[in-house]
Amino acid sequence: MNPLHQQTRRQFFDTCGIGLGKIALGSLCAGTGFAASRTAYMPQPAPSPARAKRVIYLFQAGAPSQLELFDNKPKLRELDGKPIPPSVIAGQRYAFIQPDAAVLAPCFPFSKHGQCGAEISDQLPHLAKIVDEIAIVKSVHTNQFNHSPAQIFMNTGGPVPGRPSMGSWLSYGIGSEATDLPSFVVLKSGGNLSGGAAMWSAGFLPGSHAGVPFRESGDPILHTSNPQGYDNKAQRESLNFIKEMNEDRLAAIGDPEIRTRIDAYEMAWRMQSAAPELTDFTSENPATLKQYGVTPGKSGYANNCLLARRLTERGVRFVQLYHSGWDHHSQVKNGVTRQSRATDQANAALIMDLKQRGLLDDTLVIWGGEFGRTPMVEASAALGRSLGRDHHPQAFTMWFAGGGVKPGTTIGATDELGFNVVEDPVHVHDVQATILHLLGIDHERLTYRYQGRDFRLTDVHGHVVKKMLA
Repeated sequence: MNPLHQQTRRQFFDTCGIGLGKIALGSLCAGTGFAASRTAYMPQPAPSPARAKRVIYLFQAGAPSQLELFDNKPKLRELDGKPIPPSVIAGQRYAFIQPDAAVLAPCFPFSKHGQCGAEISDQLPHLAKIVDEIAIVKSVHTNQFNHSPAQIFMNTGGPVPGRPSMGSWLSYGIGSEATDLPSFVVLKSGGNLSGGAAMWSAGFLPGSHAGVPFRESGDPILHTSNPQGYDNKAQRESLNFIKEMNEDRLAAIGDPEIRTRIDAYEMAWRMQSAAPELTDFTSENPATLKQYGVTPGKSGYANNCLLARRLTERGVRFVQLYHSGWDHHSQVKNGVTRQSRATDQANAALIMDLKQRGLLDDTLVIWGGEFGRTPMVEASAALGRSLGRDHHPQAFTMWFAGGGVKPGTTIGATDELGFNVVEDPVHVHDVQATILHLLGIDHERLTYRYQGRDFRLTDVHGHVVKKMLA
């Protein structure tokens, strides 16, 4: 073995933090019978008992208004149209509104549901039926008050691009159970994302741990279909030749990104047969399609929720759904109504479908955005805005289900105006630490040395939210 290559591998293993970066060599027999070798990051035993084996993260980009969905505040109805008390807003910064903007009352009625008695807005009738299956956390807060840094912060633990995403950390830390699919898959609906691809990037981790975006229509993954007149035999022979050249180069210089390139080619080969079957819903029971609200031949959030379940069944470690459209600076009532109708049925269906199939116990489902919305109204004639809410990092709501989460519980509380957290504050890094804990990982030990420093998802912060644990 080339001495430089050997040294690079040794350095790689030495800097894997808790030693979870082992690479195992195996062989691949493609469906056509043409054999090829491959290298893959294989599942590693979790360092502590894991309650969850996989994650489905339903990221609601744009920041849903907790005041219209989960955090009922009668006091805001009393103060509707009046200035918020100066003592509450002292020293605060906002993206668009002035701190002395008037109070805006919640737009929808709330009622209690389930044996747990959780208060839910009438905009979430499907979630209300399964509220005993989820844990609602009303006291989440963040350091970021604009969309792009807040979305990146929630997904990577830092506010600027360049750090590994949560799914990448899990792929690096405990590998994947999937053989023909990536360990980390990204599904998108609803429009553009402020944080962009930085939210599923591998950052400074090996590139093989990056999220793989699936498309909403056509081939689920670009460039996995052969061109016309190019059969599998020719494809396999081409890949073998390219692989030999890449392996020669890897042996010569030891660049780990060459290994990433080899793995990417081999994964694409395997996905040529796996991906089309994965996205073909004809085998699903019509009742299941109706349960999710899936329309055959039409892409969207409901389809992605069903696809997420199918991905977890096939061993994918981390499935991230990004749904845009929650940024309601104007007409928050109409916006929340529209997005709730687009997502509520599928969210509830996913939980119940996982439970019926025996998957919920070891699948962690997460719902939430990047921050919350202000108790004050946003209105601007110049921008054409009225009856909206601005960005609010001080308090927002997320919910969790399955995978070791204590169901039927509500954690945390905000003050009577829904402005500040007054009970059980949960920082973004606490959320990340708890997710890793449920997967059997100590967030302080899952590290990667880069540019002379040990990095981790939670930076130098984070505590496990023990009240969430079953």
